[in-house]
Amino acid sequence: MRARRPQVGVVLTAQHRAGVLFAREHQDWQIRHWRPVLFTDESRFTLSTCDRRDRVWRRRGERSAACNILQHDRFGGGPVMVWGGISLGGCTALHVLARGSLTAIRYRDEILRPLVRPYAGAVGPGFLLMQDNARPHTAGVCQQFLQEEGIGLAARSPDLNPIEHIWDIMSRSIHQRHIAPQTVQELAGALVQVWEEIPQETIRHLIRSMPRRCRKVIQARGGHTHY
Repeated sequence: MRARRPQVGVVLTAQHRAGVLFAREHQDWQIRHWRPVLFTDESRFTLSTCDRRDRVWRRRGERSAACNILQHDRFGGGPVMVWGGISLGGCTALHVLARGSLTAIRYRDEILRPLVRPYAGAVGPGFLLMQDNARPHTAGVCQQFLQEEGIGLAARSPDLNPIEHIWDIMSRSIHQRHIAPQTVQELAGALVQVWEEIPQETIRHLIRSMPRRCRKVIQARGGHTHY
């Protein structure tokens, strides 16, 4: 035996291992397998902070003139949390979560019952809901509701949910606006508008790329499963 340099491996987190497992189980899925899956997630958006790059043309002594003041609601700041779902056949309405944290009861009453259940009925047999392992999602009241409604759960993928790309598209669209939202209410309205304007073909393209993305995850991480 000779002394050799050890092979360097990547230490995978539990989330990475779950992603590899998901990728291995779904790399051979065809488009028809993804058709009844509703990919869902929550995301948090925030107002852009003032970067002091706005400029006005004024004369000396006109600093406080009304026409030279940028209106800003000091109480309108803060994040906006939204929930949405996408599938090959369409998407749900974007739900803006009012102030306060998302609890299991709110998740059931504001999302599962009014949004997911009708969507599942429209898709029909074979419908699958994909959600992450957030505490409200896995709470007993929500699991019981899904079971009673006959709504199946797809295997969870921590980092392969295509809706993450939709959030990125929405964020870029909001920040590229000529007039950025100044209050939480304006931001919420802008998010709903952007969501409704996303072409369905963009959503289809993201979901159709799932087999390729699964294979990329396996190639990148599948051979490095050190714990």
